[in-house]
Formats: sequence, structure tokens, C-alpha cells
Amino acid sequence: MDINVFRQMVANKPDGFLGRYGLGDKLLQLGGSLEEAVEHLRVAVTLDPVHVASHFALGKALAALKQKEEAKLVLQAGIEAAVSGRSNGGGDLVPEMRALIQTLG
Repeated sequence: MDINVFRQMVANKPDGFLGRYGLGDKLLQLGGSLEEAVEHLRVAVTLDPVHVASHFALGKALAALKQKEEAKLVLQAGIEAAVSGRSNGGGDLVPEMRALIQTLG
């Protein structure tokens, strides 16, 4: 989806999970503003605390901003959501999330 579609979704429904996650993830993919990506992904994680992909994207953005400790906490929360069975999937992201935690020290 085009980034402007996600921007419109957020404008129309600021408390909508899909728009927030989609915009944050798209910004991350396109090399956009990491700060803006973090802003939207934090809202997405708050709206759906067991959506593993949101945790992974937020963790990547925080890591890129050198916010290592917060990135590790977010990634660990995503891993726990996946392995606990509280999420509807996301288990396939666990190895990548664990690897990112390792690189953060």
C-alpha cells in the first residue's frame, strides 16, 4: 500500500491500529523518519499489545535510533506474546527478534 493511504487512515482514525502499524512499518521500510515511525509504532503496540510484528518493527526503529535498552524491552515483549500463545501468529519473527536483541548487547 502507498504510504499516503496509511497517512489518510491515521488522519481519519487516529486510534486505529492498522493505520498506525502500517504507517510506522512503511516509514521504516522506505527509510523515512525513524522518529515518526517510532511514534506510530508505539501507538500500535499500545492498541494491540500482542501484535508481534508491531513489536518487531518498533524494536528495529528504536535500535536504529540507538535506543538499545528500550528496543530490547519491546522486542522481548513481542517474543513473549508470540511464545505465550496470546498473539495470533508472529512466531516466525521470534528468531529475528532474538537475533536483533543479541546485536544490541
